[in-house]
Amino acid sequence: MRDILPADKARRESLLAIIRERYRAHGFDEIETPAVEEYARLHAGIGGDNEKLSYNILRRGLDAEAIRTGAEDPSALSDLGLRYDLTVPLARFYASNRGQLPTVFRAIQIGPVWRAERPQKGRYRQFMQCDIDIMGDDSARAEAELMVASLDALAALGLDGATVRVNDRRVLEWMLDSFGFTADERPGVLITIDKLDKIGPDGIIAELRERGVTASAVGAFDAYLHRPQTMEHRPYGEGQIRKALPENAPDEIVAHLVGIGEAVAAGTGAADIPLVFDPFLVRGMGYYTGTIFELAHPSVSYSLGGGGRYDGMIGRFLGQQVPAVGFSLGFERLADLLEPVADAGSRAIVLVHDADVPLAELIAHKSALMAHGRVRLERRPKNFKALLERSAADGYNAFVTVSAGAEPGTLELKPLS
Repeated sequence: MRDILPADKARRESLLAIIRERYRAHGFDEIETPAVEEYARLHAGIGGDNEKLSYNILRRGLDAEAIRTGAEDPSALSDLGLRYDLTVPLARFYASNRGQLPTVFRAIQIGPVWRAERPQKGRYRQFMQCDIDIMGDDSARAEAELMVASLDALAALGLDGATVRVNDRRVLEWMLDSFGFTADERPGVLITIDKLDKIGPDGIIAELRERGVTASAVGAFDAYLHRPQTMEHRPYGEGQIRKALPENAPDEIVAHLVGIGEAVAAGTGAADIPLVFDPFLVRGMGYYTGTIFELAHPSVSYSLGGGGRYDGMIGRFLGQQVPAVGFSLGFERLADLLEPVADAGSRAIVLVHDADVPLAELIAHKSALMAHGRVRLERRPKNFKALLERSAADGYNAFVTVSAGAEPGTLELKPLS
């Protein structure tokens, strides 16, 4: 968990303002949910490994005997916990407020979440998530809207050239079934497949054999991974999808994926569809039921966001099924990667005053300058250059100096550079 200094806070808020503006332009409405959710909801088996990283809150009024008795059962000690993502709270929010929401609801959620990560570079125990979700639409339109809006937000942040890797959990299930893996084996097999980028095809096959899963299935998968392939480029579409999959892939799922690409192409106006089909994209969250995707950019090796369809989650809280799909930007990674887009009309002014300037005059000067932007008062130090350098590092771009007796509105603004 980090302290965020003023300059970094201003930079982060500048980026968030752009993201919010672009998402609102695409018809999404911002909501807010509590930082705390019920323990049972956070540990309902739908959060994957994140459930193990949840911060739990002790029940009120427990005495030492109750704590000893419940030492082996966290649910006996905790009734609440800090949210580890924004999707589980959103499902609860929708189930609780559905009567006041439109049939197809497009939500923006931006806020901190908490996970008990091991401290390491780029891993934080408190971090910002930036999500958009669509509930009530089971068509390819929902995925396309999320992708177009997110690509638009990245372009507005100055990060052109992003693409979205796309797969479908139903494709993965069909593919593993066609190779001969049993239903009980598939979750573990998917964990191994998710390491393909790190350990390569041979490493995947070796690990599957170590797992002791069905040998004939491993052999069929090995043959598929090492099949002869031509190297010609194929843009996103039915040809690319079918080429990447074993024969006889389900027509309905392929058509759904193709429809997403056609809609994204229309929404972005790009000459080439900014999507890439990846049959080995897994994403570890247990609640995904259909399309899954990750945001990629050639400047970095890691994803900048992702999401997928989770049609079964809301039904756990509502008692009837509601289709849902979401996209989460990796805001912390974006904040480390990007500088804010400069606002040419924005002024941040340092008003440097002599020690003998009367207070009333000083406040009058400040009030007059606030018509031009934000103003910070600084008494003139001995090292004037150091003050200006620090002010520039804090995000200020202009300064004025004032002595006693100067008239408000007559001070000369000078650039900080």
